[in-house]
Amino acid sequence: MKLKDKVAVITGTGAGIGKRIAEVFAGEGAKVAAASRRAANGKPAVEEILKRGGAAVFVQCDISEEEDVNRLFSTAIREYGRVDILVNNAGVNFAKPFEDTEVEDWDRVINTDLRGSFLCTRLAIRDMLKHGRGNIINITTVHTAASLPGAAPYDAAKWGLVGMTKALAVEYASRNIRVNALSPGLIDTQIWDDIQAAAPDVEQCDAYWRSNIPMERVGSTDEIARIAVFLASEDSSYVTGANIFAYGGMTSQLISKEPYPARSLEGSTRGS
Repeated sequence: MKLKDKVAVITGTGAGIGKRIAEVFAGEGAKVAAASRRAANGKPAVEEILKRGGAAVFVQCDISEEEDVNRLFSTAIREYGRVDILVNNAGVNFAKPFEDTEVEDWDRVINTDLRGSFLCTRLAIRDMLKHGRGNIINITTVHTAASLPGAAPYDAAKWGLVGMTKALAVEYASRNIRVNALSPGLIDTQIWDDIQAAAPDVEQCDAYWRSNIPMERVGSTDEIARIAVFLASEDSSYVTGANIFAYGGMTSQLISKEPYPARSLEGSTRGS
């Protein structure tokens, strides 16, 4: 077990990537303080971990609210004595034309995705300093390599989170606290379901997205969780300040693949 007896605070565990990270961490021996804004989603996830013999406690928490974050960490420390690992996963996705974006939209995304991560990280580091070590993983996005239209607040928050990652990695490296970012691409979560549901033709939608991913498939939450285990464990003991991309090669591809068989281009010698 790579995380045996480590205490991990994980936000956004009600579904998707956060839920799977909580499950995999518990399976690797971690004691998990699982936070979710909705109890209806978060409690069943923790109950499932407990049924499998893992150690977990649920805390209903809106990470944009300082009082909720204080309660999350006080619960984790009361139950398990300390915090070894923080996974900042909770976030709000967003897509809207910039000219239609309201101040309330901007604040909602920034307050959750960036401010909420700041609030959690500050409390985590304060406790980690008491025990002389710690590990923080910030779940960001492939948008920190390249963007899409309509994502300005989301991208601003996630780029800010990468900046915070690097700044804290430098600040606390000599104090035995590692800080890294993990940036997923298109993953099989509710977001992927929503993308397909909004498309006029699901098969065309699927084909389009696969054409933009060199590995020609959507990633799984388990694949992201396994990278998170690597970053949280001693397997990555010399890794800090990194932004690890898990996206099937999306930004390495220049354009979408042709929807027809391509012919080899042998080239020619000019002036021969």
